[in-house]
Amino acid sequence: MKITQEEVRYVAKLARLELSEAEVEKTTLQLDGILSYVEKLGELDTASVQPTTHALAVRNAFREDEIRESLPQREALANGPLHNSEAFVVPRVI
Repeated sequence: MKITQEEVRYVAKLARLELSEAEVEKTTLQLDGILSYVEKLGELDTASVQPTTHALAVRNAFREDEIRESLPQREALANGPLHNSEAFVVPRVI
């Protein structure tokens, strides 16, 4: 195993998680599987692979700002479940 149950308990404590013994055992097995897979990926020769920040070559994902007419208030209010002809009505939050 790449990770021990003690390490899982320690990380759970840091994250303030209360795990049962069954959850510790299950999490240990799952994390061990993940770490084994990551170790296997480390065996690949990536020397000729260029580092990337995105999976796709995207130059600028933002559109240009355009001044357009806004949605009329009546149509906007029609999209909500409850309104008072001026604004959406929502429960009071204190």
